[in-house]
Amino acid sequence: MKCKRCSATATVQLRSHNTAFCKPCFVFFFQRGVERAIARERMFSRDERILVAVSGGKDSLALWDTLVALGYETEGLYLGLGIGAYSSASEQKTRTFAERRGLRLQVVALDEAEAGLGIPSVAAATRRPACSACGTFKRHHFDRAALAGGFAVLATGHNLDDEAARLLGNVLHWQLPYLAKQRPVLEPTHPRFVRKVRPLYRTSELESATYAFLRGIDYVVEECPNSAGATQLIYKDVMNRLENEMPGSKLAFVTDFLSHGLPLFAKAPEIADLGECARCGMPAAGDVCGYCRLVAEVGRRRAQAVAHS
Repeated sequence: MKCKRCSATATVQLRSHNTAFCKPCFVFFFQRGVERAIARERMFSRDERILVAVSGGKDSLALWDTLVALGYETEGLYLGLGIGAYSSASEQKTRTFAERRGLRLQVVALDEAEAGLGIPSVAAATRRPACSACGTFKRHHFDRAALAGGFAVLATGHNLDDEAARLLGNVLHWQLPYLAKQRPVLEPTHPRFVRKVRPLYRTSELESATYAFLRGIDYVVEECPNSAGATQLIYKDVMNRLENEMPGSKLAFVTDFLSHGLPLFAKAPEIADLGECARCGMPAAGDVCGYCRLVAEVGRRRAQAVAHS
């Protein structure tokens, strides 16, 4: 099989695109795809500073590597979730990635910055799913770091597989407010928020993994141990089966929704205007934001446990 771009021997086959590339041409294809996604959705300009949320996984590190290669001004943010050996390995790989490339990286460790509020302990104290607690903490710390650092944009490594699975879940349950917001660019709805973007929304997980391998990016291969049984994985499995039988289905599902479906949901009920949290000052739908409510709940539960011990 020959490379579509230069006719050399191909090393990467992409069934979803009905094409194949050699190593240099695949790297070009990947980076150009990200660049086109940024331009198509007007995600950010070269004059804007970008905070990249990195986890140590293939997608976020591939994204950071690509943005640097394309000449954007970036800084990484790693949030240590306190998930034992998994978090330790993720942090080390993220630090190594940044150090080898001379990139700036912020590291926030929940166990240290939040008085022992790592995700496993929070989930155990509140008896809520770890993924729910994790999402709340991530959103809060990402928003706070972007605001404190004066960044115009927060970029995450959500890929095509993530977007297709999320869209499937939202359609199955007809989550109208979420469908109205399912887009690769979310403009700030409060002065203390920044623009949130997903430059890999058209890039598959396979493509990210291949790019990371070809670029020599060392990343955490293991899935988060807390993700076992998550509904998102079920949706991904369904989409993977469809993709296997009908290559290109994920990309068509997401892009066709953005072109034809999203406008139909644009008039979905809006979330109430956001105020500011009385405790932390970040945007909140009520007097206290979800993050501060969760932290307070952990404190109450722990106090009760001590009182009954």
